Amino acid sequence: MDFLYHASCHVCRRTSEQSVGQSLWKPANSHTGWTDVWGVYGCGLSLNLNASLTIISKYFLVKRPLANGLAMAGSPVFLCLLAPVNQYLLHKFGWRGSLLILGGLMLNCCVAGALMRPVIPPGKPFSSAPQKKVKEQPNKSNTKLKGRMQNAKKFLDLTFFKDRGFVIYLIGSVMFIFGAYGPIVFLSAYAIDQGVEEYSAAYLLTIMGFVDMFVRPATGLIASSKWIRPRIQYFFSFAMVFNGTCHLLCPLLNSYTFLVTYAVFFGVGFGMVFALIFECLMDLMGNERFPSAVGLVTIIECIPMLLGPPTAGLLVDIFGDYKYLFFMCGSVIVTGGLFLFVMNIYNYHMLEKEKPAKDREQNQKSIESQDQVSASEVEMKQTPEAAMERTEPEAKETDGAQRDPLPENAETPY
Repeated sequence: MDFLYHASCHVCRRTSEQSVGQSLWKPANSHTGWTDVWGVYGCGLSLNLNASLTIISKYFLVKRPLANGLAMAGSPVFLCLLAPVNQYLLHKFGWRGSLLILGGLMLNCCVAGALMRPVIPPGKPFSSAPQKKVKEQPNKSNTKLKGRMQNAKKFLDLTFFKDRGFVIYLIGSVMFIFGAYGPIVFLSAYAIDQGVEEYSAAYLLTIMGFVDMFVRPATGLIASSKWIRPRIQYFFSFAMVFNGTCHLLCPLLNSYTFLVTYAVFFGVGFGMVFALIFECLMDLMGNERFPSAVGLVTIIECIPMLLGPPTAGLLVDIFGDYKYLFFMCGSVIVTGGLFLFVMNIYNYHMLEKEKPAKDREQNQKSIESQDQVSASEVEMKQTPEAAMERTEPEAKETDGAQRDPLPENAETPY
């Protein structure tokens, strides 16, 4: 999905350049229908991404970082292939034909989605039990309304903002997303501005994708180790700082050889971050809360993803130089990585301080629950005994009442 997103952005950017001239970020005024097209595309992309991430969290636990790395490796595989192919399609078929071909490739995601199956707990075969429960419940408007409200709260749970770790993660990931896509969109244009040929400039993305293809599963394998898995949040912070540092050094490189070196390190940093970005969220929220958390995170991350590339292009239009967009993106990402590193130290320190209090609360709750259970058991034992004690005198009284009238009737004359 990501590789088609980058390729489509490249097609639209080149089309905008041809239509608008030197402006690299404003869309062509004649293509007013693109807004609706990209709206539909964004809706499908969000449904595809969230479902794939959720199913990974359900299928894997011990080797989950490696599974995330392997799943994310599909993007750079096709990114390194589509960079030169997309350049050929743009010259051969134009932007309309290129987008049509990319849309046909995107339809293969429907086949991949059809292969996903829900996880059935062991010992609970798939059956129509939920349907029976629905039939047994009374068909009332109040119950339907309550069910809908519960489903809405489940899919959009705002209580995540009370979680300190989630808020720290969200701020850092938003800062990364803001600066992540600008260098990808403008890397070829920056190389062309430095005097590199168009096809050679397009191969920079191929090199980056080729390196990224191996880095993502390797990062997942490293993150699955017993030394890194407990410290995966710090590993994620290091990956962000490494990625941002590469962007800060890019404007200092002018020759094609140095740009190739930058593309290699850019692929390393980019692959490390995207192999860990959702794994860190799974580590914080757990498998049960992850589907709601990833939905909320992706909704919020749409804002920096939407603002990042246009802001980078605006800097190019204002200053007439590409180096300022690399400075901006690199500084934002480095700041986000340092923020995550410092705040995770603070978060873990506070969790250690709060742990005894939470343990006391849990112990107190367990004691109270045990007392309630024991009290209920005593009541259950006492009720039959009391019933037996009550029934014995009642039985004697009834027996006496039945026996007393017999002598009185015997004394009465006929």
